[in-house]
Amino acid sequence: MRIAPLVTLRLDLLPLQPSHAPEMALVLADPALHVFIGGTPSTPEGLAARYERLTAGSPDPAVCWLNWVLRVRESGELAGTVQATVTGDEAEVAWVIGTGLQGRGYASEAARGMVGWLRQEGVRTVVAHVHPDHRASERVAEAAGLTRTGEWQEGEVRWRLRGEDG
Repeated sequence: MRIAPLVTLRLDLLPLQPSHAPEMALVLADPALHVFIGGTPSTPEGLAARYERLTAGSPDPAVCWLNWVLRVRESGELAGTVQATVTGDEAEVAWVIGTGLQGRGYASEAARGMVGWLRQEGVRTVVAHVHPDHRASERVAEAAGLTRTGEWQEGEVRWRLRGEDG
């Protein structure tokens, strides 16, 4: 599967590049953002190194890493990322929006666009793991068509969208 730029109503989902790191370091700089996603804010250099690894692709040829940055078309600023790890016909997805741009529906819009594209590309099952106290992320999962399951993984609730035959 090859990553492609995606377009939603207000956003351009651009394939992640190391050159996005300086701006994304600012987007992801708020320590409060990392309460649910873990870790600490990265330096531009650290983020560029991470983006180099991500754009190089998975070392496992059966796994495809797809990562997009979200550019708000009206302002031109980056708002966050969405990502999918695809294995066979299943994708595990995630999203993050900088704290200064949260509450505007960008994560839901981007997640819907990504999931729709993944389904068009043959992905039958989409899963996400959401912290049980992260209500905003639960709303994003719902907006993308995922349903909360009773399954847990590493302290997070598993959400799933299955195709007609999945």
